[in-house]
Amino acid sequence: MSRIGRRPIEVPAGVSVSVDPGRVMVNGPLGELVQVVPARMLIEQADGEIVVTRPTDRSDDRALHGLTRTLIANMVEGVTKGFEKRLELQGVGYRAALRGTALELNVGYSHSVVMQPRAGITFEVPAPTQIVVRGVDKQQVGQTAAEVRSVRPPEPYKGKGIRYAGEFVRRKVGKRA
Repeated sequence: MSRIGRRPIEVPAGVSVSVDPGRVMVNGPLGELVQVVPARMLIEQADGEIVVTRPTDRSDDRALHGLTRTLIANMVEGVTKGFEKRLELQGVGYRAALRGTALELNVGYSHSVVMQPRAGITFEVPAPTQIVVRGVDKQQVGQTAAEVRSVRPPEPYKGKGIRYAGEFVRRKVGKRA
């Protein structure tokens, strides 16, 4: 077993982790997450820390080692703090609103687009041109934010559309006379 690159994952108080071969379950104040992990990786839990160890130094084991460690670290962070993605709407008349738990988008189509949240995901609209996607599972938050963005991705000529907060959209020069 290689101990190279060993970075333990701190488990805060109030978070319980159960490790089965090929499966990790993390339970915390914000929820519970279950992840299937490669059975080759040895996952040890002691003294409020989780250590992932790889069996060999082959390249595929090294890759799985990093992936497994990151997945578990994201699960621990998700059940303690949660994750969020912020989106911005740019364009005249583009706006978002909440209808119950669903997100209603008016982004230049002849109809409004209504998106239902996945299980464990919540939408928040602090301003008509801002959307916040929150949840405990980092993968689900990112996927949901990508689906919201795909309703009207930013276009390169005027920059109108839905973009991630802080995303830079390269602008193109239009027609020349």
